[in-house]
Amino acid sequence: MADTTPSLAEQQPDDHDTRKRILAIVGASSGNLVEWFDFYVYSFCALYFAPVFFPSGDSTTQLLQTAGVFAAGFLMRPIGGWMFGYIADKHGRRTSMMISVCMMCCGSLVIACLPTYAAIGNWAPALLLLARLFQGLSVGGEYGTSATYMSEVAVEGKRGFYASFQYVTLIGGQLLALLVLVVLQQTLSTEELRSWGWRVPFVLGALLAVVALYLRRSLHETSTKETRTRKDAGTLSGLWNNKKAFLMVLGFTAGGSLSFYTFTTYMQKYLVNTAGMDAKMASGIMTAALFVFMLLQPIFGGLSDKVGRRNSMIAFGALASLLTVPILTTLQDVTNPYLAFVLIVAALTIVSLYTSIGGLLKAEMFPPEVRALGVGLSYAVGNALFGGSAEYVALSMKAAGIETAFFWYVSGMCFMAMLVSLLLHKKGQEIRM
Repeated sequence: MADTTPSLAEQQPDDHDTRKRILAIVGASSGNLVEWFDFYVYSFCALYFAPVFFPSGDSTTQLLQTAGVFAAGFLMRPIGGWMFGYIADKHGRRTSMMISVCMMCCGSLVIACLPTYAAIGNWAPALLLLARLFQGLSVGGEYGTSATYMSEVAVEGKRGFYASFQYVTLIGGQLLALLVLVVLQQTLSTEELRSWGWRVPFVLGALLAVVALYLRRSLHETSTKETRTRKDAGTLSGLWNNKKAFLMVLGFTAGGSLSFYTFTTYMQKYLVNTAGMDAKMASGIMTAALFVFMLLQPIFGGLSDKVGRRNSMIAFGALASLLTVPILTTLQDVTNPYLAFVLIVAALTIVSLYTSIGGLLKAEMFPPEVRALGVGLSYAVGNALFGGSAEYVALSMKAAGIETAFFWYVSGMCFMAMLVSLLLHKKGQEIRM
């Protein structure tokens, strides 16, 4: 059947069209929330289900655990970025996003229903590893496709504001996972959590994925048949023709992702291991800080619509280069939880200049036939090399007695992001359909 229906991006904006675009943003970002909810649920609940799949003293299953976390979290992301980027550019954004959320649903459901090591032996950790690899592909593909879709569906002049909701839902997924765990900890005993309670968040994740799938079924396609049938659509050769954009995205993703992971996932450990803060206090501080961070996204996204993406990115690079070392140095000896909160929020405010527009900026740099591939693959590679390694590098430098070197490493990468941002077009770029 011929594809004659005009894409949402081709339609003239009116009140009804604006409402459809907002619903499309909700549908697209819902899957993003589910993806990150499941990602963090695994991390938060590992304390309770680890003994079920990885009994102490068994080196084989311990190695499987390490390999599974590594592969699912980082190794599979570039593969997912490439695979789903190809699907999105060749067969449509909507198709790619539906497959992605289906894969996450299946992965969560498998983990929720897995038999224990006591029941099936080494098959238990092996199947857990496979489920996480499956989810890793899904997470790797979600960012590029959802960022591309949200950039293309957003109303002209408000793209920064609308696209910022990608990180609103990303952070929201983390907060929701934490909230679910807190509720379970308050209602179930430790024995119940270790026995069966840890499965509840994974079931919830699968149910949320079904809701996201339902919302995404009604999404309008933003790519056109003409771009999907181009010879280079979704191909690495087509991406090679845009290698300058790819390298630039790698450049500011390195600094942006490193800064993001430093002040989010690593910061809780930093407050405990370096500042000597109580673990519960650190968790409370980070929960409040992440909530503020989530609310900041649309504010800075809207700001970029006024001042331009290039100026926002230059401001991020400059401020992060100048203030990262002082903030992390001060946090080393902080004892007042309110001061720690203020310092972390200050850092996350700077990071918001990047996170609120990161996906949109990357999408604006690629032509439509390789847009999802360019965004997804460049982000996945940069994230895996720099963002994902942030905690390992920080702890390694601390163990070597040169912890402050990590502060300068983050600052240096943010300075590089600023230099790359100077190469962006002064007037910004528009989404080309």
